[in-house]
Amino acid sequence: MGDKHLVRFEPVGIEIEADEEQTILRAAAEQGVMLMHGCKEGQCASCKSFVLDGEDLELDRYSTFALPDFEKDEGYTLLCRAHAYEDLTIELLNYDEEMIHSGLPIQRGIVEVVSNEHITHDLRHLVVQLVEPETFRFFPGQYLDFAVPGTEETRSFSMANTSARERRLEFVVKVYPDGLFSQFLETGLAVGDRLEVTGPFGVFTLRDAPGTDLVFVGGGAGMAPILALLRSMAERGIERKAVFYYGARRDHDLCFEKELRSLEETLADFRYVPALSEPGDDAWDGEVGLITDVVRRRERDLTGADAYVCGPPPMVEAALELLPELGVAEKRIFYDKFTTTGES
Repeated sequence: MGDKHLVRFEPVGIEIEADEEQTILRAAAEQGVMLMHGCKEGQCASCKSFVLDGEDLELDRYSTFALPDFEKDEGYTLLCRAHAYEDLTIELLNYDEEMIHSGLPIQRGIVEVVSNEHITHDLRHLVVQLVEPETFRFFPGQYLDFAVPGTEETRSFSMANTSARERRLEFVVKVYPDGLFSQFLETGLAVGDRLEVTGPFGVFTLRDAPGTDLVFVGGGAGMAPILALLRSMAERGIERKAVFYYGARRDHDLCFEKELRSLEETLADFRYVPALSEPGDDAWDGEVGLITDVVRRRERDLTGADAYVCGPPPMVEAALELLPELGVAEKRIFYDKFTTTGES
């Protein structure tokens, strides 16, 4: 391990110690401070912050779409890629006071594959069982990092279940052509194989706001964390008006349809609205178009609602632009933007 330095976060007045070999985000997580973040790979900008005091920090590789050179020159940084080499004071630009002190301890574990099945042509339903530790806590909507066997790489996947009861964890994984983990998942992973995991990570968790309407917008593997939140609502008896807009290309790209229709019966005021962008010759009588266009057509005023968005970056970007136009306060839009590190 390297030398440690004090990092103070404003305007919340929280201090942590960050080892030089750790990113600031990872150091905070290990000390129970849950800072806003998404991909942890320098691609989504969720953890972008401003350095108020101190200059000696270095960044691992990142995307200039998340942090353009001119912003870096002005003093902005990405906490998921930044290493502190002196004491720093950092202004958090995107933070949630409700979540910041609620971090769960980061654990390393071993899981064993229980099942690994296709649920659509490019989505896999992966179920694993904890080998160690025997107990593992996470909030519904959070994710784990999976070590890719034979490499130094990790890939992140959200849990679709609400807790590790029966020591099982459930994931929905998008398969990309030539994807490092997804191709391994497709051709090299068998029932009984063991994998290394680390977590939990992520802040895509249900905020406590009784009486506030909920709008969920998802696509692809964004099904997993939203399904976790809906399952959690059903288990906890949460009665909030909610709608889930889920976008797919064709009818055969939809998944968990039976369960979602069942949740319409279980939850007091919940609607599931799937939409197909390319229905083709499918015998489809539901919504058609990009999912954000469907939301625009069906929702006139979302003032006062909480919105949860998860899926591919273009869909998330479109939703982040649309939802404020419909009245959702920007600070009440919570999102996970799934980066596509597995694509060639």
